[in-house]
Amino acid sequence: MSHVEPTREVSVWRVGQAQPKSDRIAAEVPVALVFNGISHAVMMATPADLEAFALGFALSEGLLGSRSECRGIEVVTGAEGIELQLEVASAAAARLQERRRNLVGRTGCGLCGIDSLKQLDLTPQPLNPPAWASRLLPATVLRAVSQLPALQPLNALTGAHHAAAWATPEGNITRVMEDVGRHNALDKLLGQKALDKQPFDDGFVVMSSRASYELVRKCARMGVPLLATISAPTTLAVDIARQAGMQLYGFCRGEQAVRYAP
Repeated sequence: MSHVEPTREVSVWRVGQAQPKSDRIAAEVPVALVFNGISHAVMMATPADLEAFALGFALSEGLLGSRSECRGIEVVTGAEGIELQLEVASAAAARLQERRRNLVGRTGCGLCGIDSLKQLDLTPQPLNPPAWASRLLPATVLRAVSQLPALQPLNALTGAHHAAAWATPEGNITRVMEDVGRHNALDKLLGQKALDKQPFDDGFVVMSSRASYELVRKCARMGVPLLATISAPTTLAVDIARQAGMQLYGFCRGEQAVRYAP
């Protein structure tokens, strides 16, 4: 299944006239995450990098305690969408039974499908940031952000994809993941790091979106010391970052970067 739809004919209104044009449109399909045969969530996502998405979602949502609890991932494409079938350790399966939820996720969702306020997990464990993080300059953050547009091939085609990128302490981007959903893009990035057995404190995350609470919570859960976004944060995002001792930058554009936490 292609992650970009075939060319479609559209009508573009410009300077008082309608003109025909061929356009590329982002694919958005239902992706079900199934753990040991039990469906846990259905997310709307770009059908690319799905193994990374599955593992990243499971880890960043706290469904798995470590990479080792995932025994295998199978991608099954059907007429109605895609199933990501994860085989997980018995201890992880037991935890999933306790907190099981059945949700349909939208590309902008944060809390959809939560049954009650008791299911919220908004209190992160304090991080132990590496020494380089405290010495990182805003100029280094902006160096990484400035590289992002040129590294978004899907968004260049469609204008509809968010990006999550991994940057080194020197501000060099080493990997970019794209998706129609910002949190899906982040899950793909974190999942690929886990698949590659790389640490989560050897750099920071840059995103082409606002800093919503779920992005900060996912990064804090994985031990990422810094998140930088091109748009604004929410109050809850700032609160969670400060509780975790995680650096949070917003409005990273041009020569400006606003640090909201710590």
